[in-house]
Amino acid sequence: MNEARLFELITWAYLALAPLVFVLLLVVPAPYGRYTRAGFGPTLDRRLGWVLMEAPSPLLVLGLFVLGDRQGNLVALLFVLLWLSHYLHRAFLFPFQMRGGARQMTWAAALLGFAFNCGNGYLNGRFVAQLGPERGLAWLADPRFVAGVVLFALGYAINRHADLVLHRLRAPGETGYKIPHGGLYRWISCPNYLGEIVEWSGWALATWSLPGLAFAAFTAANLAPRALAHHRWYRAHFADYPPERRALIPFVV
Repeated sequence: MNEARLFELITWAYLALAPLVFVLLLVVPAPYGRYTRAGFGPTLDRRLGWVLMEAPSPLLVLGLFVLGDRQGNLVALLFVLLWLSHYLHRAFLFPFQMRGGARQMTWAAALLGFAFNCGNGYLNGRFVAQLGPERGLAWLADPRFVAGVVLFALGYAINRHADLVLHRLRAPGETGYKIPHGGLYRWISCPNYLGEIVEWSGWALATWSLPGLAFAAFTAANLAPRALAHHRWYRAHFADYPPERRALIPFVV
């Protein structure tokens, strides 16, 4: 089996797994963060676990680009820079900005995240660096690229602002949960997750690729159930939780 065929099979496997992951996570929230609990095996420091989970994405995409044959292609370079703008922060800065004490993450969650990001980084990195169509400068004016980059930037801004609001809820060393306010928290419980879904939907559109679509589908399959779980958790733990808020999409769900 050549690499192109293997690449295609892995891509379709990711697309097929996304709805199964969605259903599973509706029933059993992924065991990290507030849902870390006994019965899922040994744990490790959550910062280390987060780096372990996320680091394959930027390292693989950057490495595959450097080793590929499109270093001189401006569009490919822009795709890589978009990817790194999210993942360098997510993998190497965000874990060390977390507050809430010395919490743990299960090894199961960390290793599943690591495996997913290895495959996802490979698929999107190889698509951009060599296996996908080589986009010329005309692609920069294509409506799919323009709309995709706008969506990516919008999702990125929503995600980062929402994370900043959560970060400011706790003073250094403080633990426990509070009700977030400001920005899209006025209407939904999890704008950070909405931002990521919008961001990677924009990536899928800008790259016009099956790996991008698979990533966007997997992002929604992972984060939509978690947003619903967070919403239920907030309502159960805070009697004064704003009744007008929805979980993920303002005025809808």
